[in-house]
Amino acid sequence: MARFGLTVFSAGYGPERFARMARIAKDAEDAGFAGVWTGELYNRSATIPMAILASGTQRVTIGSDIAYGVGRSPLIWAAEARDLDELSAGRLILGLGNGTPAMMENWLGTSGEAPAVRMQELVEVLRKLWNLHQGPVHHEGRFYRLNIEPTSATPAPYQQRLPIWVAGVNQRMIEVAGRVADGLVGHPMFTSKYVSEIVRPALEVGAASVGRPASEVTLMGIAICSVNADEDFARRRLAYAISQYAASRVYDRLFAMHGWSEEQAMIREAARRGDTVAMVAAVPDAALDVIGIACTPSQLAGRVTTKSGDFDYLNLVVPPWGLSSEESEFETVALIEAMRPALARTRPRSVSGGE
Repeated sequence: MARFGLTVFSAGYGPERFARMARIAKDAEDAGFAGVWTGELYNRSATIPMAILASGTQRVTIGSDIAYGVGRSPLIWAAEARDLDELSAGRLILGLGNGTPAMMENWLGTSGEAPAVRMQELVEVLRKLWNLHQGPVHHEGRFYRLNIEPTSATPAPYQQRLPIWVAGVNQRMIEVAGRVADGLVGHPMFTSKYVSEIVRPALEVGAASVGRPASEVTLMGIAICSVNADEDFARRRLAYAISQYAASRVYDRLFAMHGWSEEQAMIREAARRGDTVAMVAAVPDAALDVIGIACTPSQLAGRVTTKSGDFDYLNLVVPPWGLSSEESEFETVALIEAMRPALARTRPRSVSGGE
């Protein structure tokens, strides 16, 4: 049975935003979620919110879904992860992704070359740095070069092994997760068919290449949950979110697999015109049914249970497009309340690494 996490959104500005974030995380913990998560974008970090989530809770795991792997040097990543792990008393999961090559170049100021190879090397370097208390770290690689001689005693980290989950959509990155990560952070666009035909086989290939079972890699799904008393409104809001992803060529294979290439082309053309109404209208009903969850509050727990069958861990998130910060917070709290009765019956434990 999958465990359930929640991506936390809060409104407000300044200290108020962080106080609200902590309250929502505590509420999610009390409701029975196994973990609380946060991401980062061009205007917000993941590490500061993770510290808030850690300080506001006691049992749940704290994770990033995702933080940009190339956004910090390996040394700074390892140092911040040590602090977060200590602050949370060993509840940290570090979820890393690269974004698209264009994001790597235009947002993060680095080359978009060979993102999967870069991610594998980054994870390998982070493993070495996590053990800095054991002695110097020397690394000469394609993307990273480190020569670190500690000048004072370095305490051992709280967790002996830092749980690193890698985000991947396409086969090469998923194979990297199978080789070096403790988990794969799936994408909100994943469908059951894509998981069975692309994701799990790629995890098997990656894991087999280093002689370990793929079962050691936690497969995390992310479910966009659009919940409203008006189910048609909920479906339109989910369609808007899906259309934002569909305009990117990253998801061509998924749309082709389901026979939605024509609709994807229509979405892409509407995006060029800036016609959001046409983008939403072009999303196939079948896509709404197999990608995310659009339902009334009373239906949510059942839909989440069905969706969770494809994953080891399922993270719930409100629609990432089209909502104000106030609406995102309101909808996040509504997800907690809609899931509370079902979670109270199962009381999932917290999770770290590939457990």
